[in-house]
Amino acid sequence: MKQLILYIIFGIFFFTSCSEDFLKLSPETNLTTPNFFKTESHFDLALVGAYQQLRGIVVPGLYMDEMRSDNTFFRYYAPDRGPANWVEDIIEWIDQSQTTIVNTRYYNNYSGISRVNTIIAKVNDADISNEAKDRVLGEALFLRAFYYFDLVTHYGGVPLYLEDVLDEAGAYITRSDESAVYNQIIVDLEKAIPLLPTVTVFPQSGRATKGAAKMLLGKTFMSKPNREYDKAEKQLLDIVNMNYSLLDNYADCFDPQNKNNSESIFEIQYKEGNDGQQSNFIYSMLPKTSDTKLLTGVSANNVTAGGWNVPNLGLIESYEDGDLRLKSSVKIIEGTLNGGDPYSDPVIYLNILEIGEYDEDPDKVYFPFVAKFVHGPYSLPNNTGENWPVFRYSDVLLLLSECLVEQGKNNESLQYINKVRDRAGLSNLTSVSLGDVLKERRHELAFENHRMTDLIRTGKAIEVMTAYGNRMKEENSFLPQNAFDIKEYRLVYPIPFRETQINVDIIQNPGY
Repeated sequence: MKQLILYIIFGIFFFTSCSEDFLKLSPETNLTTPNFFKTESHFDLALVGAYQQLRGIVVPGLYMDEMRSDNTFFRYYAPDRGPANWVEDIIEWIDQSQTTIVNTRYYNNYSGISRVNTIIAKVNDADISNEAKDRVLGEALFLRAFYYFDLVTHYGGVPLYLEDVLDEAGAYITRSDESAVYNQIIVDLEKAIPLLPTVTVFPQSGRATKGAAKMLLGKTFMSKPNREYDKAEKQLLDIVNMNYSLLDNYADCFDPQNKNNSESIFEIQYKEGNDGQQSNFIYSMLPKTSDTKLLTGVSANNVTAGGWNVPNLGLIESYEDGDLRLKSSVKIIEGTLNGGDPYSDPVIYLNILEIGEYDEDPDKVYFPFVAKFVHGPYSLPNNTGENWPVFRYSDVLLLLSECLVEQGKNNESLQYINKVRDRAGLSNLTSVSLGDVLKERRHELAFENHRMTDLIRTGKAIEVMTAYGNRMKEENSFLPQNAFDIKEYRLVYPIPFRETQINVDIIQNPGY
């Protein structure tokens, strides 16, 4: 809890400036708590700080959502045996305690909540226009709901902090159950929706909107312990009647030239450059090499960082013939191994190939990689402007299709799933099941960190992952016998051990 307290205190004072002599009073031109939160620009700056914490869930999601599922795996690399084991345990379903990745996501969410709570506590008394207050409050409530949704779907019931925490004693609260957390998410979103704007112009700003809030609310109704599909249907239909649309070309959804486009409902913002706003998640997805230039346009060494989130053969083979999304999502690196050992040598990139359009050379090696987020040439190594998609309009259509199937409205569901299939170059379905929707979501949203929560939400996780785990152990001799021990309790992650030790009211999730 001490670490959480530090985040909370940082959330209160993250605008405070330092001076060489801490006993001196800060000049009035410095931003301190007493003279901050006075103007609309102050609240905009505070919101930027709250949005910034969204970036802290992207990389953990690669391990905890995508690689935890049947979509992607990792390249076994002998020199990684020490530093990589703790993340491989997550992917292999043998994690028994907290890891850095799991803890980082938890604390990052609470840091975001702390920042938002400070904004909510200050905005009503600020001397700014009512219009500005509504806008700020709407965005803040959306962000708090988003952070709590991420927490409850990955850790179960968690402590609910709904007020600005001003001292250590206020941080010591117990966990709320899942239903209470979901109910608070609903309360926040229902307050936020009337305050948020409806998007009418694209590209949009990247801030929270009515569409994003309705998407999160619909997903909340479909994820909470007592599902309310009728309420979810209403929220999702409202989005369908807004101004969003599918782009003609699937690959364009992810091109940095099309950020915040008409298909984008909410995405996490990045900017290439030297000002600390860049992303670099693609480098972890590329095959390990001492020189990424062929793919990125700039030389970078990702031998330590790369080789993760590798599309597995089962996913690739599950695409229907003619599905245009496959070539946009996955490509192949042809290369040679610098030393010849597939388990301990990096790759020398030679060519970029398309799935199924090459003949293998016995003197070469071939590695699939996630291509949908790679749009070089970049200007700096380990530095891109690739945004991260959170909610897309195609996600809305497929979630609505799922929602209708769950209510027995299969015929009504067809029009929404077929819109997505049509863009993918596939024929229309004449009937639809939950399995059809899950398959379509798997291909449409591949590598966007949705697959694991989709399986959990629909009750398919244990069945699908058990079968997948058995195949993976047959194909990979390095996997331990206890890998893919798919148990119900593992559908959520452990609360950070530090929290359970410092705060006796925090009870660990069963099984950990």
